[in-house]
Amino acid sequence: QVQLVESGGGLVQPGGSLRLSCVASGIIFSTDVMGWYRQAPGKRRELVATMSAGADTNYADSVKGRFTISRDSAKNTVFLQMNSLKPEDTAVYYCHRKQWGLYDYWGQGTQVTVSS
Repeated sequence: QVQLVESGGGLVQPGGSLRLSCVASGIIFSTDVMGWYRQAPGKRRELVATMSAGADTNYADSVKGRFTISRDSAKNTVFLQMNSLKPEDTAVYYCHRKQWGLYDYWGQGTQVTVSS
């Protein structure tokens, strides 16, 4: 089992920045794929960014150039740096971890609200 705990959400003005963190515990592997997803009210959960074991990254078109995913392997932590935030970035952000291409683990989510 894997436990994921997110932090760092909050209220920010348009154009502002936030950094989300996700700490993993339990049975984790260096081969795990890590990522961030988000879900806005009335919408489906969507991919924001992922990072492979080899540190290859993938971003949704809507966040490219504004968001950056990174990790601290020694601390089992993955980050999402979000810059130039827009109101349409408002959502609950979920940390995700996939093991062996089979097993999906999710955090509890952290609310990000972009509003003036």
